Amino acid sequence: MKTLLKVLSLSLLLVGFIFVQAEETYDIVIYGGTSAGIVAGIQAQKMGKSVVVIEPTSREGGLTTGGLGQTDIGNKMAIGGLSREFYQRIAQHYADDSVWNWQQRNEYKDGGQTRTDKGESAMWTFEPSAALKVYRQWISETGLKLIYNERLNRETGVTKDGARIVKITMESDRTFAGRMFIDATYEGDLLAAAGVSYTVGREANSQYGETLNGVQTGMAKHHNFVDGVDPYRVKGDPSSGLLPFLDSDGPGEEGAADHRVQAYCFRMCLTDHPENRIQFHKPEGYDETWFELLLRNYEAGETRVPWINSAMPNRKTDTNNRQGVSTDFIGQNYDYPDASYLEREKIVARHRLYHQGLMWTLANHPRMPAAVRNEVARWGMCRDEFTEGNGWQEQLYIREARRMVSDFVMTQHHCQNRETAEDSIGMGAYNMDSHHVQRYVTADGFAKNEGDVQVAVPPYPISYRAIVPKQSEANNLLVPVCLSSSHIAFGSIRMEPVFMVLAQSAATAASFAIDDEIAIQEVSYDKLQARLKQDGQVLSYKPTLLPEELEGIIVDDTEAKLTGEWKPGSVVWGINQGYIHDDRKMDGNASAEFTADLPKSGVYEVLVSYKEHYTRASNIKVLVQQADGVSEVTLSQREKPDIDQFFKSIGRFQFNKSAKVTFTNQGVDGSVAVDAVRWFPVIKQSSQSVK
Repeated sequence: MKTLLKVLSLSLLLVGFIFVQAEETYDIVIYGGTSAGIVAGIQAQKMGKSVVVIEPTSREGGLTTGGLGQTDIGNKMAIGGLSREFYQRIAQHYADDSVWNWQQRNEYKDGGQTRTDKGESAMWTFEPSAALKVYRQWISETGLKLIYNERLNRETGVTKDGARIVKITMESDRTFAGRMFIDATYEGDLLAAAGVSYTVGREANSQYGETLNGVQTGMAKHHNFVDGVDPYRVKGDPSSGLLPFLDSDGPGEEGAADHRVQAYCFRMCLTDHPENRIQFHKPEGYDETWFELLLRNYEAGETRVPWINSAMPNRKTDTNNRQGVSTDFIGQNYDYPDASYLEREKIVARHRLYHQGLMWTLANHPRMPAAVRNEVARWGMCRDEFTEGNGWQEQLYIREARRMVSDFVMTQHHCQNRETAEDSIGMGAYNMDSHHVQRYVTADGFAKNEGDVQVAVPPYPISYRAIVPKQSEANNLLVPVCLSSSHIAFGSIRMEPVFMVLAQSAATAASFAIDDEIAIQEVSYDKLQARLKQDGQVLSYKPTLLPEELEGIIVDDTEAKLTGEWKPGSVVWGINQGYIHDDRKMDGNASAEFTADLPKSGVYEVLVSYKEHYTRASNIKVLVQQADGVSEVTLSQREKPDIDQFFKSIGRFQFNKSAKVTFTNQGVDGSVAVDAVRWFPVIKQSSQSVK
């Protein structure tokens, strides 16, 4: 009996020993092996900290390895640190001729993102497999510990001591203790399980004094139905019920809050190379009624292929949503952010069924226009991408899910530089971009999409306070992905390069909090700022100037007399934030006339502001009305402005107080951009230069 008790005691001790050993301890525990999670882990190691990255699936990199190879940037100059290093590593990968399997390197041309002819060291378009290879090589070089297929127990998996997270436990009962934690998931699962405040859906405009939040039927001009698409199962008969995926409760009050989330999709990697192409198939469970709105949209007059098919290396694509009915599965993701793992898997599977059915319908259905069928049928999934899914990935494009609500919230005002975050840890620069969130029936009985907002912004700083929770809720957690932001501001922030930037800053702050034994909210910003700059992070950038910041007489494009068709360019560049262009019409019908009243007669140097680009015209006629007549100057906008980074001189002219400069697009060999004209007085017998 005593022997048996000894054996039992030893067994219990051994079980206890194993149990204790199952709790792994690190300085920093990162949940989510997205692009942000990997970069946070690499930075934590650089800071001398022990770190683990826990990825719930079998593939790291999130969307960056999941099909999003067409990097959304806004302004590349706003991207620094390890984020930029990733894209430099992509360039190094493609510098090797052996990786070009399906085309020669000189045959590939992206949409203008990468300018190797200008000495750019980074590359911003890539295959999913290339991104995965780059990450895995980087992880191997640094020795970063990455654990796969471990999901957080979202019910009881976060152990706290007051506001401090002590450890997190997976569904497998594997436990990770840490001094600091980073939630790098797209869903915000760790922050939610830790009891941190968050929101889902759109805030009312009134909540933060915004104009682009909430219901936005007035903004829904793009990616919409053509006029006259009937929404009913039996055309013209409301009693027959609505076709699938139309929201009977929509659209709601303009500018009001709702629970709706912008649409998700898969960023498909397609190819037109016959040897690497898997033809689109009709999926099991296909339901033609899911695509009746698509078919009716074409029958009502749509003619375009409903996708953005951005070219990636090796004759592949990153294929994204475009037009009224496309890859966005509108309105079918509202439950996803808070759904259980099982329910999320069902939502993802439903999205995949929709995508597969959509592609088969576009390529094969007899009601599709022949031109569309023929174009789509040229393409298919890639045999050498996502091989376990026959070309289909597991990673759904989670455009937004939960968003933390902290003491500081990034809003539209910060994106538009009406308010400035003084504690910058990185820059946002992409459009405030929300995809549609609902499909509804208009008052006159037709189908309509709602929620799309696309408003350009200049680069703007993102606050450190936006990635840390309220101190009373969690004092050792950072959230660089599902950060504290309004819906519309998150539409700009939610870009993979920015997530990596914020993650590097988060890991740096976590390391300082460990070193100084303080709450994450108490980290010295001066100290953090100094290290971020040392590590190459871009914390401020000024690509625009206001007229009052310049000497001379300035006339902006907003004051010019325009004829013909001009379109607004991005507000991320230019005098007074923004410029206009002729959209490459080259029809000779567009002109822009700038007039100024000069303080006195005399000689003035005339400077013109424009954004150079290789698609710009090299032979623009600029007419200068001066004292003794009109002079014609030829301007090339392929050359970079060399004065104040914005202006180029077109010569010195004598004026009698009044002046006029006119741009035309007559006979040009590219697009014409117009921003501002500046008259600078020339003082005789002086070497004074333009400032």
